[in-house]
Amino acid sequence: MGTLAPESEVICSEKYLALGLKVSGKQKSGKPRVLSLLSTLLERSVQKTESLLESTQRKDVITIFHGSRAPSLGIEQYLDRIFKYSCCSPSCFVVAHIYMERFIERTSAHLTSLNVHRLLITSVMVAAKFIDDAFYNNAYYARVGGVTTKELNKLEMKFLFGLDFRLHVNVKTFGSYCSLLEKEGTLGLPIEHSIQACRITESWSNKDDSTCAQIAR
Repeated sequence: MGTLAPESEVICSEKYLALGLKVSGKQKSGKPRVLSLLSTLLERSVQKTESLLESTQRKDVITIFHGSRAPSLGIEQYLDRIFKYSCCSPSCFVVAHIYMERFIERTSAHLTSLNVHRLLITSVMVAAKFIDDAFYNNAYYARVGGVTTKELNKLEMKFLFGLDFRLHVNVKTFGSYCSLLEKEGTLGLPIEHSIQACRITESWSNKDDSTCAQIAR
């Protein structure tokens, strides 16, 4: 993704370690910190956007990523589920965030509680395909995300065309988004209300997580 100077490599290495993107010999593997920070950042973004739409009495443009209502599983729980079952690298979630920002900027979309969930599962899947050596197919990601394979295929194509298939992320951009997430962790401000994310169909053999249902349409 690019070349770093030795000093920058040390700083970035520490930053990545703090976010859980890299694991040191003394650390235990587990939930990376990046998931909690990303969920908080997305919740704030959704809250800010919805407040702005309400105050200006503007209507959001309905897209293929929109559901009919905001379901009951929180964004952080949804991200945790994607990480648990997709086995993708933690870096995928940083890249997915970058993709989401690019998509919103290029399409003039609004991130709300009705579309954040489909954007998440789609962006993480695309990121995993682009940066990970191994990844699951669309049918598996559809089951993880609570959508049909046919729907996820359409979401992926819409997302890719929205990005103009520009999936490369250089080191500088990746590092700046990591810094943004780190900053989110230092804010410590309460969120006024919990943003609701989608429920997920329990359609595989793992029966330890039975609290999910299909995404609302």
